[in-house]
Amino acid sequence: MTPTLPIRSPCPPGACTCDRERLLETPGTDMRILCLTRQEEKRLLERLESIASLSDLEHMQRRMFELLGIRLAIAPGFNEVRSMRGLVIDIAELPGMCRKTRAAIPAAIRRGLEKNPEIAYGLLNAHDLLRDA
Repeated sequence: MTPTLPIRSPCPPGACTCDRERLLETPGTDMRILCLTRQEEKRLLERLESIASLSDLEHMQRRMFELLGIRLAIAPGFNEVRSMRGLVIDIAELPGMCRKTRAAIPAAIRRGLEKNPEIAYGLLNAHDLLRDA
């Protein structure tokens, strides 16, 4: 079955480990991630940078999974959190996802959290790190 939606163009040979071709050749696989064209990726990254609240971030996590199959987890790191770098932003392995996209999504989220630190505080509070004594 060939997708009717526009799909991401291939990365240059040897530049990525996304297994795009293998994903296209395997019948019955989840190919939602291939709908993330370079133009759509830019829109997604801009949207992640402009998150306004914790509920907005959680909504984006749900939509990324529903539309693209991207499982994203954000939690405090094992050591103390002194900056946005102390948060662990984990993207589950997903065949077809470009390595640059895998790096760009957490960077965009961190930029969004730096613009609105109260979202990071909400994340920490959701993990009982800032509860009232």
